[in-house]
Amino acid sequence: MKNKFLLLGIALASLTACKTASTLQMADVKTQKNISINNELKNDEEFVKIIEPYKQKLDKEMNQKISHTSVDLTKQGDNSNLGNLLADYTFEGADAWTKTHLKKNVDAALINIGGIRTTIGKGDIILKSVFEVMPFENEVIIVKMKGTDLQGLFDYYAKTQVNNPVSHLYIETKNGQLTQSLINGKAIVPTQDYYIATSDYLALGGDNMKFFSKGEAISTGIKLRDLFIEYFKKTSEVVPNTDIRLNFIGKK
Repeated sequence: MKNKFLLLGIALASLTACKTASTLQMADVKTQKNISINNELKNDEEFVKIIEPYKQKLDKEMNQKISHTSVDLTKQGDNSNLGNLLADYTFEGADAWTKTHLKKNVDAALINIGGIRTTIGKGDIILKSVFEVMPFENEVIIVKMKGTDLQGLFDYYAKTQVNNPVSHLYIETKNGQLTQSLINGKAIVPTQDYYIATSDYLALGGDNMKFFSKGEAISTGIKLRDLFIEYFKKTSEVVPNTDIRLNFIGKK
């Protein structure tokens, strides 16, 4: 008898659930008019009042001067001054971390030009400018690679001839063929371990940089943007290096 009452209870509960589901499914759906977000859309005054103190605080912080440059920092050309600068900052920050945590030196650094989203005009450099240049939360990664596996890196540049910024690297091609590849001015030693600093995006194969998969990726926990901000703040007057690192002879 108890089992019968139990089964009856379960059945009633099931019917009730089905009825509720049926009711929900039959609810009226009314077509709403799309609201266009433009200058005619009025602000929610109450909401504006709530966020205004936070906005003022954020604006004050974002507009603080962190450095200065006497030249426009651009991303144009195979050896752009902004690209070289940020690649050098990546190298220096990664090298400091690697010395402390791995007791090793970083040999070179490589970042992608697509990750640099805009330029910085000459004059005061404000914090907001760095956020505009690097809006992503990319992390600095150290990739430990054998000298033999670095051939993939050089072949990548020879094939693509793309201006992805590098530091402590010299890559020369002629008519699409690799003619010279150096790290710190020296030829690659096939049996040597090299430590290359890059972003997590590239270390995971972004921009088709599959050659990094042959190495061992080591996380630093450092955000690229935070690193750039730190180094801009360290330098009252930014003077980017304009040396030739990518030399694509006969590039079309």
